[in-house]
Amino acid sequence: MTADVDRHELRQIIAGLSEGVILVEPDQTIAYANEAALAMHGVENLDELGGDVDAYRDRFTLRYRNNRTPEHYPIERVVAGERFHDVVVEVRRADRPDVDFVHSLRSLVATDRQGNPSCLALILKDVSDQFEAEQRFEATFNANPAPAVITRLSDLRHVKVNTGFLEMTGHTRDAVIGRSVYEIDVLAGARNRDLAISRLNEGGTIPQMEACLDLPDGGSRFVIVAGQPVEMGDEPCMLFTFADLELRRKAETALRQSEERFAKAFQLTPVPTMLARLDAFTVTGINEAFTRVFGHGRDAVVGRSPAETGLWVAEATRARFEETVRRTGFVLGQEVCLRHQDGSELDCLASAERVEIGEETFALLVLQDITERKRGERELFEAIETVMADTSWFSRGLIEKLANLRQPGARDGDGASPTLTVRERQILNLICSGLDDDAIARRLNLSRNTVRNHGAALYRKLGVHKRAEAVIWGRENGFPLHASGP
Repeated sequence: MTADVDRHELRQIIAGLSEGVILVEPDQTIAYANEAALAMHGVENLDELGGDVDAYRDRFTLRYRNNRTPEHYPIERVVAGERFHDVVVEVRRADRPDVDFVHSLRSLVATDRQGNPSCLALILKDVSDQFEAEQRFEATFNANPAPAVITRLSDLRHVKVNTGFLEMTGHTRDAVIGRSVYEIDVLAGARNRDLAISRLNEGGTIPQMEACLDLPDGGSRFVIVAGQPVEMGDEPCMLFTFADLELRRKAETALRQSEERFAKAFQLTPVPTMLARLDAFTVTGINEAFTRVFGHGRDAVVGRSPAETGLWVAEATRARFEETVRRTGFVLGQEVCLRHQDGSELDCLASAERVEIGEETFALLVLQDITERKRGERELFEAIETVMADTSWFSRGLIEKLANLRQPGARDGDGASPTLTVRERQILNLICSGLDDDAIARRLNLSRNTVRNHGAALYRKLGVHKRAEAVIWGRENGFPLHASGP
């Protein structure tokens, strides 16, 4: 009777506990489970939990955190009189796989005065929320491309490492996990190592500092390391994160080498070349060919805009040229008149391209002196004018050829000027006026594809391959027209 009274009182005591409690008899009968234990299994009464250990095994599937199915369930280990604590298992109902929990378990084995087991209890704590949070942290930690290691502060041993750290150092996961912070030294060669060690021992934040990690192949790796205290469950830890300085150093070296190659090519180019900031066209550099052709030295040009140096004869042409470069990013082979330092004028072909250097945007200008060629063309045309003053003894075909020389332009394969349709002339006129395909389509009430088809046919007839060449051809042949017609 006394034993029954004691057992009844025991059940009253454990009924209101927040922890789950399951009482088991030595014969493997499940004698009692409080409301918390039932809720932690997703059942409402003891029958659903199972009348004995075998029934419990049929109704619930258990798996340890290391994904190993236990040979003996914790409830069986309690019956065997085993004492254990902090055993974490995943519990899933066999009839409802969508219902699962994570339990932290410990056993309670009480004996009578003769040493025989008098009370066998399995104590459960629901840690499902904590487990889900750890899973999310684990997934985020492993997916983070930044190299990272987590070190337990109680014994300074590494407990987690992500793929980024393994790839950066060449270590294997097994070579890192369980090793101490001094065996796999994440603070090796740290610039302020004494401060880092002090903060690590205190569990405080370790500020960013440069370090040099030893690699398993005998090499080393320059990094920036920092440490941040974190909690993993109830365990204080230190999260070490790293930034790989090797990649930055390689990038800086590649950038420096690229800039050096650009500078050499810039200076050795035999054609006059200028480099100017795109916003105000302030000149930042000129090559030797520029000084040779135009007479201006670096001191007279660098730091000033072409407008300030008086390089362009026609200011309106300069303004249009610079605005086109800003708007479209390039100008190809535009005929301009530029001024030598001595005041003489030079005929030039000016081209420009927008370029990115570092984090700044520049315009690279190439200025080809064609003064001699233009002089030769003018002399040829003057000779033709003189000859054609008396054409009585020329054949008609020869007169037409001479006339074509006086008005040069693109020709088709037979040597004649290309014949453009009315629509092609309209489109060429609008292209030379600066309109893009969408604007042309709206102006002519056509679809964009139709405009592109006419444009492709136009390019073939003119013998050009891109819009800029078509614009040059058009302007040499009287486009744009004053009216947007044929």
